[in-house]
Amino acid sequence: MGMAPGPEAEVFHFESSVSGMRLDRYLAQLLPKFSRSYLQRLIQEGYVVVNRGKAKAGRRLNRGDVIAVKVPSQPNVPVPEPIPLIIVYEDNDIIVVDKPPGLVVHPAPGHSDHTLVNAILAHCPDLAPGGDRLRPGIVHRLDKDTSGLMVVAKNESAREYLISQFKNRAVTKGYLVLVKGKLFPEVGIIEAPIGRDPRRRKRMTVVDGGKEARTQYQVRQYLGSYTLLEVVPFTGRTHQIRVHLAAIGHPVIGDPVYGVKSACLARQFIHAFRLGFRLPSTAQYQEFISPLPEDLQQALECLAQHS
Repeated sequence: MGMAPGPEAEVFHFESSVSGMRLDRYLAQLLPKFSRSYLQRLIQEGYVVVNRGKAKAGRRLNRGDVIAVKVPSQPNVPVPEPIPLIIVYEDNDIIVVDKPPGLVVHPAPGHSDHTLVNAILAHCPDLAPGGDRLRPGIVHRLDKDTSGLMVVAKNESAREYLISQFKNRAVTKGYLVLVKGKLFPEVGIIEAPIGRDPRRRKRMTVVDGGKEARTQYQVRQYLGSYTLLEVVPFTGRTHQIRVHLAAIGHPVIGDPVYGVKSACLARQFIHAFRLGFRLPSTAQYQEFISPLPEDLQQALECLAQHS
C-alpha cells in the first residue's frame, strides 16, 4: 500500500479585511498550513469562490469580499514504498535523483501511489512537508514520461532555499530533446506566452494573455529528418518545452499530446540531463549531469536506421 487515510474535506469561510491584495497571497496568510502553490491549484481547480463566483489567483480583493475555500479530503497521504532510486548526490539537506521515465513525481488523482515521493520517503522518512502533505520535499517536478535530474529537499530550510533559487531563476536546467524536422537556425530563443487551451482545458497552448514563457535551444546534431536539441527553459510553465517546440513547427518525438508518435519510442524524447544550483549547506554552486538513458539512445539508433 502506498497511501494512508487522511482527514475529511475542510471548508473555510472568510470576509476580506483588505483591499488590493492578491487572492492567493491573502489565503496564504490566512491558511499558513498550506503552501501558496497548493492554494493556487485549489483556486485554478474551482475550489475557491469569491462572492459566490469562480476567481483567479491574481484577483485583487476588495474589503468585505466573501471568500469560501474547500480543501478536498486528502485520504492519499503518501507512505514509504521500496521503489529503487538512482541517487546522484546526497547530503544532510538534499537528495539529487535521476528519475526514470514512467514514474509520477507525487500523488495526484489517478496516481495515488508508486510515485517518486513514496520512493523518497522510504529512503528518507522525514522529508519537509512544506504545507502540502502530498508533496513532501518537492520543489520542482518533471512530467511522468520525462526522465532525468531532480532535487528534493530533506528539511524545511533547504526547501525554502531551493524554492528561492527556482523563483529567482537562479537554477540551471538543461534538457536533451529530439524533434521532428531540421531546425534552423542552430541557436535560437522562443518567446511566446503560454496558457490553458480554451478549447481543450487539459492542454496548454501559446495564447494571447498567457504567462510569459522563454525557451532557448541549441542544435546538438541533425539526424536525417530529425534534430537533437539542447534546450534551456528560462521560465517554468506547464509543458513549456513541448508547447514551444510544437508552436514553431518542430514537435517533440514520442509526445502523444503536442508532438508526433514514433515506432522507435514509447515515450516523449525529453531528458533532464543538466541541473545546477547552490547547495543549501555551503551556498556553493554545483552542477549535476545525467547521461542519455538507454531507451532514448536506442531510439536514436532506430531512427537513424529508418531515416
